[in-house]
Amino acid sequence: MAYQNIDGVLVWGNPDAGALAQAKTCAETGNVVQALLMADHHKGYSQPIGGVVVYDGQISPSGVGYDIACGNKAVRTGLYANEIKPRLPQIMDEIARNVSFGVGRVNNEKVDHDLFDDPDWAVYAAVGKQEHDKLKALARDQLGTVGSGNHFVDLFEERETGRVWIANHFGSRGFGHKTASGFINLAAGRAFLANAPGEKMDQPPVLLELDSELGDMYYRAMRLAGRYAYAGRDYVIAKVLSILGTEADLEVHNHHNYAWKETHNGKEVVVVRKGATPSAPGQTGFIGGSMGDISVIVKGKDSAENQDAYYSTVHGAGRIMSRTQAAGKMNWRTRTRSGGQITTEQMLQAVRSYGVELRGAGTDESPFVYRRLQEVLDAHAETVEVLHVLKPIGVCMAGADEFDPYKD
Repeated sequence: MAYQNIDGVLVWGNPDAGALAQAKTCAETGNVVQALLMADHHKGYSQPIGGVVVYDGQISPSGVGYDIACGNKAVRTGLYANEIKPRLPQIMDEIARNVSFGVGRVNNEKVDHDLFDDPDWAVYAAVGKQEHDKLKALARDQLGTVGSGNHFVDLFEERETGRVWIANHFGSRGFGHKTASGFINLAAGRAFLANAPGEKMDQPPVLLELDSELGDMYYRAMRLAGRYAYAGRDYVIAKVLSILGTEADLEVHNHHNYAWKETHNGKEVVVVRKGATPSAPGQTGFIGGSMGDISVIVKGKDSAENQDAYYSTVHGAGRIMSRTQAAGKMNWRTRTRSGGQITTEQMLQAVRSYGVELRGAGTDESPFVYRRLQEVLDAHAETVEVLHVLKPIGVCMAGADEFDPYKD
């Protein structure tokens, strides 16, 4: 087996002390069946990124996190990279002009969707009319926007065939963020929209009994946020397909911040994955590297180790440098940064040398801040099979100093 059992936590890859300590806290809090760390793990809020916690009858709003249903959609197009490379700068300009990154929109286009008629909006109405109206208005305003942080819209060339793929990465935006903070508030006896005290990185997880009124309300709200994230990623992929003038013939779509009701070892459990990709046998998923590295399409293996992993795998390469370490501390009054270890010139040179046409992004998303993806894939070789290897040729993200309170 490629994993270690460290004080009851199953760990793939090289253990990070901070993330392991968080996983142990999670393992010791509530009705925990198993806690696990995928090979891309690093510290998060309460539950580590790359962390999986399996509960008996409980669900964790802090475990799922603030970016509920963050995930990826990837599609294979009918184009070949050599057909678009001569006009790639123009294509990336058009993506940057027509897809909304950061907080606002680049146009007044409103995206309607039948999810706004979903009966689970009743959860917010039960909390209060003001809460319902505010969150629904925010959700309408932001549907189809990408946000900032590590959220992206990328074009890839498939290594074996030269086919063009499109992929994106984002979640449920402000709607999901306020849903998470709202239920964490309710669990602590505060009002849903209260300004909560700052969450501490290493605090124990917030837990709700799944069969309680509050637990059922959160589960339904999380599921609605998941539907919202799918709709947003669908919309952005469709827009980029239109820009390219092509169609998709294969798609892969998955969350990696979510809680699923699943059956393992004959028992129904709740699997909370934060920065971890579901990998049931035959299930496909997208795993992204940095903008100077490969990304892959994988399929879960029918193996004993994958079963031990509760059918979970990595969601990316995993950070080895924090945003502040890489880019420095931001002074929002003067809009200047100081103390960063990575310069813009270093980032641009690395990306250019990899053959990527870049729009936006800051040094906190440069290739230097991530592990190499192959390193974490090797640690999970017995759980997932790589189906397609994708090399980025175009990357579009929010600008370096684009503030977004809803990024992950």
